[in-house]
Amino acid sequence: MSRKKLKVLLSNDDGVYAEGIHALAYALADLAEIVIVAPDRNRSGASNSLTLDQPLRVTNIEPNTYSVQGTPTDCVHFALNELLKDDLPDLVLSGINHGANLGDDVLYSGTVAAAMEGHFLGVQSIAFSLVGKRHFATAGKIARQLVLQHLSSPIPTNRLINVNIPDLPFEQVEGIQVTRLGARHHAENMIKQQDPRGHAIYWLGPPGREQDAGRGTDFHAVEHKLVSITPILVDLTAHESLTAMAEWVKE
Repeated sequence: MSRKKLKVLLSNDDGVYAEGIHALAYALADLAEIVIVAPDRNRSGASNSLTLDQPLRVTNIEPNTYSVQGTPTDCVHFALNELLKDDLPDLVLSGINHGANLGDDVLYSGTVAAAMEGHFLGVQSIAFSLVGKRHFATAGKIARQLVLQHLSSPIPTNRLINVNIPDLPFEQVEGIQVTRLGARHHAENMIKQQDPRGHAIYWLGPPGREQDAGRGTDFHAVEHKLVSITPILVDLTAHESLTAMAEWVKE
C-alpha cells in the first residue's frame, strides 16, 4: 500500500534565499510536499521574537515558497495559523542553519525558535544546524535519514529536537549521538567603534568558548565527528525550587 506523502513546513533564520533551507528542501523533495515560509532577509539571533508593532507582509515568490517581512517565529506562526491552518503539516523543520546552535546558543537562535513555534502549535518540530558553512549536502542527508526514521518509527517524545551536524563530507561523519546541551563561557567584550560622523557604535563580541563541553554534551559529540541530537524541554519552570520558594514567600 502506498504511503500518503508527507507535508512539511520549512523555515529558518538565515532568510528565504539561504543555501541551507534549499539544501533541506532538495534532500526531502521526493519524500514530502514542501512549503517554505521564511524571513525575507537574515534574522539570525532573533530568538522567539514576534512582530507586534506592524503587520506582516508576505510575498509568494514562487510556488509553495513565501517570503515574510518578519522573524522566524512570525513565519511559523503565520504558516500554521493562516496559510496552512486547514491542512497542517506533519512536520516543521527549521534550517539548515549556517552555523552551530550548541549549548546556550539555543536561547538566542532564530533557527531553534522557528522549530519551537511549531512545537508550541502542536506539530512535531526539528531544528537543523550545520556546524560550519560548507557541507550542506551532508546535513541534508542527515535530515533525510531522521525524517525517514520518524516515518517508520515516530519520534518517541513530545519534545522539540535540536540537531547539529559536523561540517564534514558525509562519509566522514562517525555516527549519531543523543546529547544534552553544553554551555559556553560569557560572550567576549563588546567591540566599540565610531561611525563616519564620529558617534560611538557597538558590536556584540563573539560567543564565548565552550565551558561545559564534556562527554555527553552536544559540543563533545560534534567535536568527535558525531551528529548531535538533543531533545529540548520548553517548560522553563525550576520545579525542584517550587517548595523552597513557597516557604520563602511565607516568611
